[in-house]
Amino acid sequence: MSYRVIALDLDGTLLTPAKTILPESLTALARAQQVGVKVLIATGRHHCAIHPFYQALQLDTPAICCNGTYLYDYPAQRVLTADPLDKAQAVQVIAMLEEARIHGLLYVDDAMLYQTPTGHVTRTLNWAQSLPEAQRPVFLQVPDLAQAARDAQAIWKFALSHPDTRALQQFAERVQTELGLACEWSWHDQVDIAQAGNSKGKRLRQWVESQGLSMQDVLAFGDNYNDLSMLEQVGLGVAMGNADEAIKSRAKRVIGTNLEPGIAEVIYQEVL
Repeated sequence: MSYRVIALDLDGTLLTPAKTILPESLTALARAQQVGVKVLIATGRHHCAIHPFYQALQLDTPAICCNGTYLYDYPAQRVLTADPLDKAQAVQVIAMLEEARIHGLLYVDDAMLYQTPTGHVTRTLNWAQSLPEAQRPVFLQVPDLAQAARDAQAIWKFALSHPDTRALQQFAERVQTELGLACEWSWHDQVDIAQAGNSKGKRLRQWVESQGLSMQDVLAFGDNYNDLSMLEQVGLGVAMGNADEAIKSRAKRVIGTNLEPGIAEVIYQEVL
């Protein structure tokens, strides 16, 4: 079957550990677009943190951001559809974070906010500073995260990281039980908190059907738990070799790691 849409997770999938795209992937994806295949980014990232990759791929499609919390139109620089967190819910999460002494990033509007510079925040800031100024995402340190949440127009998600993953897991379980929010792991030590019901798969399905297509027309690549919702719904869901075994077991195909040209190879086999 020749697929008409290619959906790609970024970190751990399309991106190498150095946050670059393999030249083989760039070439294959460019050729796919030349024959009319639509290429979409489906990421846990904020839209302001995918500029270099969106531009390198020369896309004209909207981006699925923050694990499906919203769909962002890059050319028009506007949100097309979204299900953000309620402000009262966000303030509750912040109070619970303070109690648990867990820190992270709060994704709002066009920026990412933090109160305490954890290792995860520092690494992300260092990556941002390595980019050309026009591509740098907006990171802001705020004195009061709860007040910043109240002042935001839209709250996309929390990205929480903690060296004690068991404590992070317990916190996520508490948030799910007490507040009914969605908690998805996007990295081995990072859990994302967003409005319940949001997922990459749900947002991808909405966009695909708006184009008069079905999920069977989609080829998707991913490596983590926040990718399962799309990997399991599309015509061909492909897991990276660096994914956990639990992810690999639920994908229809497993390829090499994000340091190997497996994405390009699948595109040549299934699309071109």
